[in-house]
Amino acid sequence: MINLLNILYLTNPDYYIKREGENIVVTNNGSRIKAFPIHIFRQIVLFNYMGVSPGAMKLCMEKNIPITFFTPYGKYCGRVVGSTYGNIYNRKKQYELSNSSVSLDFVKNIIYAKAYNSRKVLIRAKLDNKEKINTSKLEHTIDYIKDQMKDIVRSGNKDTIRGIEGNIAREYFSALDELILKQREDFYMVARSKRPPMDRFNALLSFMYSIFTNEITAALEGVGVDPYAGFFHTDRSGRCSMSLDIIEEFRSIIIDKFCLSLINYGRLNKNHFIVKENGATLLNEKGRDIVLEHWNQREHEKVQHYYLEKKVEVGLLPHIQAQLLNSYIRGDIPSYPPYMQKE
Repeated sequence: MINLLNILYLTNPDYYIKREGENIVVTNNGSRIKAFPIHIFRQIVLFNYMGVSPGAMKLCMEKNIPITFFTPYGKYCGRVVGSTYGNIYNRKKQYELSNSSVSLDFVKNIIYAKAYNSRKVLIRAKLDNKEKINTSKLEHTIDYIKDQMKDIVRSGNKDTIRGIEGNIAREYFSALDELILKQREDFYMVARSKRPPMDRFNALLSFMYSIFTNEITAALEGVGVDPYAGFFHTDRSGRCSMSLDIIEEFRSIIIDKFCLSLINYGRLNKNHFIVKENGATLLNEKGRDIVLEHWNQREHEKVQHYYLEKKVEVGLLPHIQAQLLNSYIRGDIPSYPPYMQKE
């Protein structure tokens, strides 16, 4: 199992990265800010305008450390990676499966896990906050998702499952507003909005979905799985469809719960966001710093992985699932075991 190394997040739009020997050096207008040994990182993520020197880029590629570029407001731009892992035979098998009915089992598993984990979040919230929330709304959604999970098992094609998944997501997000317990005037969930998000909670969700999708993409590349060839999400130029497949099982139980904790514990407030004239809402630099600081802490916490039957760090979950997916593609295991939090 790989070690959980650090991710270097640079959120200052004016910072620049260069190389000094085996070190990554962060500068601002030519002034040295800090230096880090390259071996402590598993990935570098930039939210800047200034970029990276060719020397630093070459060092990262040699060490197989991906560099991912976002705009200062969190829009994904692209990635720089080194040599591709894996072999052509595995990728050919992946492409064959993506166009085969065999991958229907994979799709059923990840969407069932998404529904299961979403329902788990609502059940836990109902038990923990009986006197603070509308339990009747949660009970309705919990029962609705349970019924839809039966339909997932019975489904015979991916299009039907896409429809079920959409129904579950709409019902789940309509109930998620009940889980926002503090700062209700500033944070709410009327409906899921993206590209652009139109309220602070949606802005936070979109930001963290992008961050975690990027981590999944790096994990898939690390085991030789093509992150662009998904089984559930359809092919689209530039879209990491397999990464989007894998994040489905994590959205509610890992990302949504994390975002709710930032709000309910008062770690974020309305001053950490920018609202544009058209209503588009984005985290500002201070907000991004706070979110990523707490996310780094969260990644080092441990959760039970039912398939491995042991506790693992949250930051290793993308790598574990990437390895399990690769095993499934190779035929080493009969089905893909998605992450389901049963504790």
